[in-house]
Amino acid sequence: MIYLFLQYLSLSAAMKVPAVFLYSSTRMILAAMTTLLLTIFMGPRFISKLYALKTGQSIRVEDCPMLAELHQKKKKTPTMGGILILVSMLVALLLWMDPRNPFTLILAVSTIWLGFLGGMDDYLKMKHKNSKGLPARKKFGLQVLFAALLGLYLLWPAFSEALHFGTWFIPPHMKLGGEVYESQLAYGQYFFPFKKGALFALSGVGLFLGFLMTIVVVTGSSNAVNLTDGLDGLASGCILMVAAVFALFAFLSNNIEMARYLNIPYIEGSSEIAIYMCAMAGSCLGFLWYNGYPAQVFMGDTGSLALGGVLGTAAVLMRKEFLLALVGGIFVIEAVSVILQVLSYRYRNKKRIFRCAPLHHHFEFKGWPEPKVVVRFWIISLILALLGLASIKFQ
Repeated sequence: MIYLFLQYLSLSAAMKVPAVFLYSSTRMILAAMTTLLLTIFMGPRFISKLYALKTGQSIRVEDCPMLAELHQKKKKTPTMGGILILVSMLVALLLWMDPRNPFTLILAVSTIWLGFLGGMDDYLKMKHKNSKGLPARKKFGLQVLFAALLGLYLLWPAFSEALHFGTWFIPPHMKLGGEVYESQLAYGQYFFPFKKGALFALSGVGLFLGFLMTIVVVTGSSNAVNLTDGLDGLASGCILMVAAVFALFAFLSNNIEMARYLNIPYIEGSSEIAIYMCAMAGSCLGFLWYNGYPAQVFMGDTGSLALGGVLGTAAVLMRKEFLLALVGGIFVIEAVSVILQVLSYRYRNKKRIFRCAPLHHHFEFKGWPEPKVVVRFWIISLILALLGLASIKFQ
């Protein structure tokens, strides 16, 4: 709301507001600083409250019995720390983003929807110590429902146009930045890193494939980040790097001249996505203050399901689904390791490919200290992030 207030003052003669505070680049920095400082300074009191509520971390032992021994010290470490991350992000959204922009609303809804879903899962695990949380089908179904509504909003104009009112929440396809880039903003087109122009375009009945792809990207990203959140600081550090890369792409996509020069799709208003990605990066950096080894708090499903889903949502909004698979390669590898482990166990007479899945636990079982696993995964994530940035010029 500060943005709207400053914009109002800039249009009135009562007070002269420096234009720099209205720039998206300034608001990106302010959003990151807001979430960073909020998570750091609110952290101690918040963690003390979680300890008082006895939100201890549950340890999975049914398919990996050795985890109980490896992670015995984590048993009393509180979870649901994702609440701190998400609240700080929503505060930054309210302060520095334009609420009239459809991207702002979509990102806010994705955060609240998936955060509430993850929170319910964590709460049930906390309340009933032997519970696995929300039933898997119900949890997955609610993730799919959100992704399906997003797909309808972006791919079915009649649905999205029925939702907006006045000059608020105008659908993205109604805010094209000019005839030159009109086709690039069509949500039936898909772009691949290092390739100039669209990889392929869908239309007519083919948009149903795009609808399914939206569901796969959002739900897949949400669950992949959830699987990655198994070691101190692992998910937080990887999310930070992906969010930073997405912030830069969203910022560049908002400038029509820069987008033309770099051969990336111009998306009017994508600077709001950049601001939120900076808010996510700042909150994850602040959370690492307490989540780094040895962790004082875990984000839990409250944080991991929501943060992964928001990344997937941002990827869909920016037409960067394949870029997410590249820069978020750690999440992809972790998810694939679980899928392969399940398939091998089911169809190869209970034989396992890895000692334990997801992959980070496999290296723990091989004797790697937890900090070494986390740092090496961070290094791989950084390399993938740099590859993603390199694709800006090599296309």
